[in-house]
Amino acid sequence: MSSKTYVISCGGTGGHLAPGIALAEALTNQGHKCHLLISKKKVDARLVEKYTNLDFTPMPGAPFSLKPHKLIRFVVQQLMGMFFAFWFLNRTKPDMIIGFGGFSSSGMILVGFFTGRPIVLHEANRPPGKTIRLLSGFAQRVYLPEGVALKGIPPQTIRHCGFPLRSEMQRTAREKARQELGLDIEGKLLLLIGGSQGALSFNHWVNEHFDQLCKEHINVYCITGMMKNQASLLEKTSPSGRKIKAYFVPFSDQMPLVFSAADLAISRAGAGTIAELTRFRLPSILVPYPHSSDNHQQGNARFLERQGGAVVLDQQHIDRLYQEVMDMIFNDWFLEQLRSNLARLDEQDSLSLILKDMQTIRLVPEYAD
Repeated sequence: MSSKTYVISCGGTGGHLAPGIALAEALTNQGHKCHLLISKKKVDARLVEKYTNLDFTPMPGAPFSLKPHKLIRFVVQQLMGMFFAFWFLNRTKPDMIIGFGGFSSSGMILVGFFTGRPIVLHEANRPPGKTIRLLSGFAQRVYLPEGVALKGIPPQTIRHCGFPLRSEMQRTAREKARQELGLDIEGKLLLLIGGSQGALSFNHWVNEHFDQLCKEHINVYCITGMMKNQASLLEKTSPSGRKIKAYFVPFSDQMPLVFSAADLAISRAGAGTIAELTRFRLPSILVPYPHSSDNHQQGNARFLERQGGAVVLDQQHIDRLYQEVMDMIFNDWFLEQLRSNLARLDEQDSLSLILKDMQTIRLVPEYAD
């Protein structure tokens, strides 16, 4: 198989960036060249630090908003993004452009289409986001979650598959994971994940309920988000004399160990996080972010709940969260049922399906071998 060059536009959130990295790793291992375009947000810069073998380039872009000052910024940044795209495509001359949605993808996809490059899009959310809906007519292929459709798109353009995960996302035995993280081997561990941006309501919830969690011998590991807090530790002594700890961590490069160490997660419902919870067979209480675009987190969460892989609790009922935790974390039979359902959902190798299918996409003569 001859070497090709790919431009992968995947910036803006961890849910767009992580699958772009996964695909780039796999393509690079096959001998291809990949250029990953990310946003200029701090979260993107932090997420890519460890992937020194991949080529990342920040590009202009800003999210859409109807507020006048934000709308002006959106228009200006999108125009700058399109000028950047012309320059970048002329320099790299890719055989194919792959977009994972988000505000930073639109300029590159439009310019790529009008300069004759084959376009591939991937959407992991239910329902698909605005960017994918608007750009899908320009694509030779659109990868969507099972059961999701796009109006007006020829059926032969659509393939159904899941969320491609990075190669490092592999399970470790619980005891070993806790040992490597420096956590207590014994007892229950509750993990809270607010997504790449964090969730203030989760951070507050831990502080408010830590006394109760301590009495039940439940340790806590809370991913606070980089913009929320510095790393910190709460430590209390339970009535039986055991030391119970709550770790507050803005960001972790060791998420495979963190997922492997936990017994139960409280999480937002981004597509990437759900894919990771599924891979690690980690039962969860999903609290969808109520202001997500197109309410996609609600759709993601309800799908996993229908498949028997999680329990969903709406943000407006977060006062019930402690009782939900207590109903689940000591119920080993129920947790095992959830793990079994998650294992069934993880049978498909989405990354391999995408790689295989991409080989069937016809390249225009100028960019073909």
